[in-house]
Parts: sequence; structure tokens; C-alpha cells
Amino acid sequence: MKIVSAGLIMYQNKLLIAQRKRGKSLEYKWEFPGGKLEEGESLEECLHRELMEEFHMDSKVKDFFMESRYEYPDFSISLNAFWVEAPSDKIEYMDSHEQIKWINPLDVDSYDFAAADKPILNALVEYFKQNKR
Repeated sequence: MKIVSAGLIMYQNKLLIAQRKRGKSLEYKWEFPGGKLEEGESLEECLHRELMEEFHMDSKVKDFFMESRYEYPDFSISLNAFWVEAPSDKIEYMDSHEQIKWINPLDVDSYDFAAADKPILNALVEYFKQNKR
């Protein structure tokens, strides 16, 4: 099972999402930025490292939001989502994704996300509806 940390990266009530690159598994699907846990790391350390590698973002990983487990045909994943405070909306865009976007969190349904992300999407929409952000 792949263990992955993902960031619900917020800046001024906008959420950062990223589109997977052509040629990678789940190409063109949208996702929450993050990556695979390496040996000896905590989930929070993993997320901080991945955001530095992908976006040169020195972020503040905050509270755990939820875990989503999903069985794809060729692998299974444990996707662990954390709130992340972005220092700004200026992202040094690396070559790790087709594109990135800052969106209203209630608009996530407008994007074609990877299946493992969908339970997090649903919980996120409910969270923002309840908290009227």
C-alpha cells in the first residue's frame, strides 16, 4: 500500500489544486499536492518535503483532516490530508504537474479528481458549507 500525504493548501480562502502530468498514472486527473511517505518520515514531514520539492514552498503543515483509502486496479493507497497554510499565493511552479490552480473550495466538484481524493473532496465541501468560509 502506498502511503501518501496530501495538502489542503489554503491562502486567503483559496485552495491549491494540481493536475497530474501526461504520461503519469492517472494522467490529467486533479489532486491535492503531496507525495509518498519515505522511510523514517512522519506524514507531516513527508508533506513538507514534497511541497518544498514540487513548489519550493516552505509551508506550515497544520492539523490532520482525514484519511482516504482506495484500491486502484494496480495499487492501493492511503491518502492522508492535512491543512496547510501557504505563505503566499505565488508558487514557484515546477515540472511536477500539468498545471496548478487556486480555486474556491466549494468549486472542487468542477474538476476531475483522482478517485482516492473524492472522499476528501466530499468532506471538504461539507466542511466549507458548515463553516461558511
